[in-house]
Amino acid sequence: MMGNQQRSRRQTATRLFAKEFYESSLPDGGQGEYDPRYIVTKLGARVNRMFVAGLIERLERRDTERGPMFSGAVRDPTGLHLWSVGSFRPELHIEMEELVARFDGGDRFLMACIGKSNHYTTEDGGFRCRMQMEDYAIIDREVYASWLVETANHTMRRIDALGKAQSAETTDSNALRDAGVPSDLIDGLGLAMNHYGDWDAEGYKVGVLQALSLAEGRVISFEEHEASSSASEEPVTENKDVEAESNESPSPSVGDLDIETVVLEIITEHAGAEGIDYDSITKHCAQRGLTDEDSIEDVIHSLRDDKCEIMEPRFGWFKPM
Repeated sequence: MMGNQQRSRRQTATRLFAKEFYESSLPDGGQGEYDPRYIVTKLGARVNRMFVAGLIERLERRDTERGPMFSGAVRDPTGLHLWSVGSFRPELHIEMEELVARFDGGDRFLMACIGKSNHYTTEDGGFRCRMQMEDYAIIDREVYASWLVETANHTMRRIDALGKAQSAETTDSNALRDAGVPSDLIDGLGLAMNHYGDWDAEGYKVGVLQALSLAEGRVISFEEHEASSSASEEPVTENKDVEAESNESPSPSVGDLDIETVVLEIITEHAGAEGIDYDSITKHCAQRGLTDEDSIEDVIHSLRDDKCEIMEPRFGWFKPM
């Protein structure tokens, strides 16, 4: 009876960015037949089931001896989430076939995915993570922005807990509790600190800032995020004033230069197969006498979101539609 209860109990899906998950190298659990298996991240998240989202970047079908399987990747602001749908999940195969056809036809879309964390060891002993997909949904920008903000909050909570854990005298659970580490993160952080050692979470903070910038467009610092996190329920509507101004006035200009025309020309002329990155756009603009980065960024957002003349195939990179 207890065994059946354990089998039916599902783990909470962890929200985390790609960088945190794919820099992990510590498996945990799974000693019994039905015991959950985890991957422990550097921030102490014990990941069994995970909830991720991003722009579809890869999707393919492959035939195996046991039947067809599908693999894909969605990109968030920190990297790629790799996932697979095995032959043992035939209920998803018809939908996957349709998605592959859309992807092969050039369609790109945002996806939210839920699945089980998984890992394998390469021939040279490397540790590789991926997700076994259980379910998915095609989402819009508003839902994606909400996921970005929510995942950023979860990540910052783990970063804060890591800082407290690093100030503790030992990784003993009592010491971590006394240092103020939340109870749900104590076990994971104890394992993580013993495995990964002492390290700086600055790279993960940068990822959080990138995610919030993409979702909200207004975040300048982590202090600003902490002060406004309670008001982040509508992350994609903060630019209403800017959008209203753009509807009432012509495109921003400097002297005789129309910024929108210049930016669109630069993207069209210099975007390669992967596009052109934001820093390169601003450098080309500076060479033409345009140095107001706020105006340049507003124009990029307008060309992408309002006029649909450019696309953002991955975070910070742009190309013509």
